[in-house]
Amino acid sequence: MFEKIISRDVPADIIYEDDEIISFKDINPQAPIHVVINPKKEYCSFDDFSRSSGEKTILAMIRSIAIIADILKLKKGYRIISNIGDFGGQEIPHFHIHILGGKRLGRIVAP
Repeated sequence: MFEKIISRDVPADIIYEDDEIISFKDINPQAPIHVVINPKKEYCSFDDFSRSSGEKTILAMIRSIAIIADILKLKKGYRIISNIGDFGGQEIPHFHIHILGGKRLGRIVAP
């Protein structure tokens, strides 16, 4: 699905884009503000991304978080999450980072 958003075959509410990454509103938001950041090149997970992408793409991903937080006016704070593998809750085999905010978020606790 992310590949179709990147290629513009599927519409998305794009928040920020540059040569390396694209970010858009999550279609199933878990907070008042929920944005997903994706590298344009496909990586399975953060583990894959951190081992095989170039410094330019890694920097673009990290720097885009602050840019997007500014665009969304997340001055009181936000959470970034990347799910990795089955035990980490990864549902989509394409690396992405979630930015969640817009309210005080609760603690993350194991059931």
